[in-house]
Amino acid sequence: MHGHQPAAPAPVRRSLPSVSTGAVATVLLGGVVLTALLTAVAVSAISVAVAAVVLRSLLGSQHRR
Repeated sequence: MHGHQPAAPAPVRRSLPSVSTGAVATVLLGGVVLTALLTAVAVSAISVAVAAVVLRSLLGSQHRR
């Protein structure tokens, strides 16, 4: 009779990983999305800064000449 007791924790162990994997997947997806947004903003800011520097140098050279 006592040999059947160890079989009870098995379903509990199976249910916990499924919940944890879903939570981990959600957190990972959220992190990936946030990282992608941050990188996009950083790239756009850098491109705008480079464009502004190029325009300033072009305008400055034109006015000097």
